[in-house]
Amino acid sequence: MPHSRRLPLAIILAGLFALVAAPASHAERVKDLASVSGVRTNQLVGYGLVVGLDGTGDQTSQAPFTIQSIKNMLAKFGVTIPANANPQLKNVAAVTVHAELPPFAKPGQTIDVTVSSIGNAGSLRGGSLIMTPLRGIDGETYAIAQGSLIVSGFGAAGKDGSRIAVNVPSGGRIPNGATVEREVATAFAGQPYLMLNLHTPDFSTAARLADGVNRLLGAGTAEALDAVSVRVAAPLDAGQRTAYLATLEEIDVQPGDAPAKVIINSRTGTVVIGNRVQVRPAAVAHGSLSVTITERVDVSQPNAFARGETVAVPRSNVEVNQPEARMFVFGDGVDLNEIVKAVNQVGAAPGDLVAILEALRVAGALRAELIVI
Repeated sequence: MPHSRRLPLAIILAGLFALVAAPASHAERVKDLASVSGVRTNQLVGYGLVVGLDGTGDQTSQAPFTIQSIKNMLAKFGVTIPANANPQLKNVAAVTVHAELPPFAKPGQTIDVTVSSIGNAGSLRGGSLIMTPLRGIDGETYAIAQGSLIVSGFGAAGKDGSRIAVNVPSGGRIPNGATVEREVATAFAGQPYLMLNLHTPDFSTAARLADGVNRLLGAGTAEALDAVSVRVAAPLDAGQRTAYLATLEEIDVQPGDAPAKVIINSRTGTVVIGNRVQVRPAAVAHGSLSVTITERVDVSQPNAFARGETVAVPRSNVEVNQPEARMFVFGDGVDLNEIVKAVNQVGAAPGDLVAILEALRVAGALRAELIVI
């Protein structure tokens, strides 16, 4: 949008100056850098019914699966509905229920669930989810969900078809709405070692993590296998292994510097420049050409003694404005701070900055990976 292009780069890149002024890297805990292989969440999903809605449920003529689900549920309680009956239920909605099962969750513990309408229900506000099995990818039931929904959205409609909605009323959550029924087996204590997987692949960080463990626990304890995984020898006893891992998580490791990258969001015009970005010697000229076209209509009217007709005559006025272009020079090895200063001096907008960076890349002067998202 034209307004956003006029924003100064100082606003968009303000946070980057803190990166320039801050140290290149700092120590972080292993707990924040890596996760333990096999210790992970598992996704659960189920299909259920929300009842007790105030006339905002599925329109059963367009959602026949809701009626089918009601019939199947009532049949389990000994209630028989004639085959030719087509009840119009406005207080029932068919929903999907999904949740994440945390690692080491034990039977009897509770987890949060999210409920979303799959029919044409207008709102789930005030509804209650009836007992719904939650299954894993293997088809086994790992939790049972039930309870009253908390819906943050709100909607209202008039008889003339006008309506208003705040947030999304067709979805909600049930805190502690599912009870775990089955434990997921893990390989946490099944191997003579622990595998630490970095959240961000980096060979330098993996090597430093292994060195940090070896300095604390002895040479040969840890081995970096690749840019992600570090294998650490560990006791087989589950109790000792837990205390052992707690010690590993508190080790401070200085992560490797991120590679030089320039990230451009093509939809919003946001440009993020990493603090390792540098350029080779280059000269850049920046200028803009603006064309303004003004349209107006004049009326041509003959005088009282002349013959003729009154007609409308279009008039166009075209103005071209090209301000004086400025040129700035990048020296060899210019860092992020100098790049931002130079671009700000010429008053380049975010869109202009993208063009400058792309031109520098094509010229071979940009020492960074240019990524457009």
